[in-house]
Amino acid sequence: MSDNRSKLFITAIGTDSGKTLVSAIFIKALNASYWKPIQAGLPADVTAVKKLISLPEHKILPSRYALKTPASPHAAAAIDGLTMQLEDFALPAADPLIVEGAGGLMVPVNEEKLIIDLIQHLNVPVVLVCNLYLGSINHSLLSIEALQSRGIRILGIVFNGNENAASERVILNFAKTPCLLRIKQEETLTTQIIDQYAEELRRNLTKLDAQ
Repeated sequence: MSDNRSKLFITAIGTDSGKTLVSAIFIKALNASYWKPIQAGLPADVTAVKKLISLPEHKILPSRYALKTPASPHAAAAIDGLTMQLEDFALPAADPLIVEGAGGLMVPVNEEKLIIDLIQHLNVPVVLVCNLYLGSINHSLLSIEALQSRGIRILGIVFNGNENAASERVILNFAKTPCLLRIKQEETLTTQIIDQYAEELRRNLTKLDAQ
């Protein structure tokens, strides 16, 4: 993987779009470490990643903030008597590194800053996870426009879940951003399925490098 994307931030158009699954696939494809800067509630995301790809402990980096309540980060931090500042966050030295965000781009970190501000602070390219539902074109293009207006590089889009070819085509056309992977609505997720997606992702990234 080229140096300018040895660290990637996995974000999404919504809270339940599939960031953790996509993070696991990227970690497997790139043999990367995993960092979730803000964990609100039980460490379900970390547990899911470990289960999906049998990630060794040394590749799971501790969250900067592990908050007790499953809520928006700023609200969960307030319950714990904390106020998070962007200056509290620094990228770990691990390389390659997959960083998983909390919720979507406009989720508050504190009363003044959002997840998109955290991405800008960390200065890493983004992979945007899009799932397809009524209104998802709007949510996807708004997310893309917000990232582009901040000068944040979008490496590409991952479509996750039920397929809608027409919506995907519209999103990619307006975004001028490549599709890195399409994940089906899998009934069950096994390590073998994750391996298959990881191999497909490696091939797609190789093609992207060749362009």
